[in-house]
Amino acid sequence: MYQVQRPSRSDFLPIRGWRYHLRSWGEPDATRPPLVLVHGWMDVAASWQFVVDAMRESRHIVAPDWRGYGDTTFDGAAPDSYWFPDYLGDLDALLDALFGERPVDLVGHSMGGHVATLYAGARPQRIRRLVNLEGFGMPASKPSQAPKRYAQWLDEIRFARAGEMDLSTYEDASGVARRLMKTNPRLPQDKADWLARQWARPDADGRWAILGDPAHKVTNAVLFHPEEAIEVYKAITAPTLSVVASDDSLGLWWKGRYTLDEFQARIAFVPRLQRAVIDDAGHMMHHDRPQELAALIEAFLSDKA
Repeated sequence: MYQVQRPSRSDFLPIRGWRYHLRSWGEPDATRPPLVLVHGWMDVAASWQFVVDAMRESRHIVAPDWRGYGDTTFDGAAPDSYWFPDYLGDLDALLDALFGERPVDLVGHSMGGHVATLYAGARPQRIRRLVNLEGFGMPASKPSQAPKRYAQWLDEIRFARAGEMDLSTYEDASGVARRLMKTNPRLPQDKADWLARQWARPDADGRWAILGDPAHKVTNAVLFHPEEAIEVYKAITAPTLSVVASDDSLGLWWKGRYTLDEFQARIAFVPRLQRAVIDDAGHMMHHDRPQELAALIEAFLSDKA
């Protein structure tokens, strides 16, 4: 089992009707901005543990479980689908509650990277430095797709209500670990065993259930327009680091519908942009190469960067 070097603390905050779970490392420091880490789709805040352990310097770090993930729960009936603007709203309220108007360093992975980048353009004064870890966004949509997209969304929320989109469960934590290693062959056994216990928990029947709302699988009814995202990118004032892995995740997922070159062309509109590549890594680079990623992030966030 992986041995944690820097244990986290758990806290809960009421945020927009949700009981938000936060993991924190280190103590508040008036001399350095807080570091906020936001995870991706079907992930949890604990996923950052390997990177935190690999950091050379101790600093105040906060990582939330996004709405509908991990130990963040809704006060009442959970929504039947999820929307990017709500993540922005949650992040804004969270930063207000924790830090007031104090600027933060913000790091986001995958979905969290996309949300973090949009937030940095919407609230540029709140972000001192931004790191986007494969926060690609989505393929471009066409207006002609709207009728079928709305119909698909209606069908899927019906399926979700009927329990037809529930996530798989596993006999034990070892089954969850095997699933994680199948999805990411670079993930070693010790980290998989540790992550499995953060990513899932026994349900009422004793099966290990993923800590993610199945409604996250529902298609977004709103079409994605990269032109809108680009305008938000242009408004970012913080120095920004865009990091991609050497494996081409977009090529694997979208089969030509959305390419790494397209993403690089979009992110180029961020005014103060730097780019980096993590070698011998896939999309879950924070699991594959935590030491290399931690060093890259720390160097960029330092005052000398």
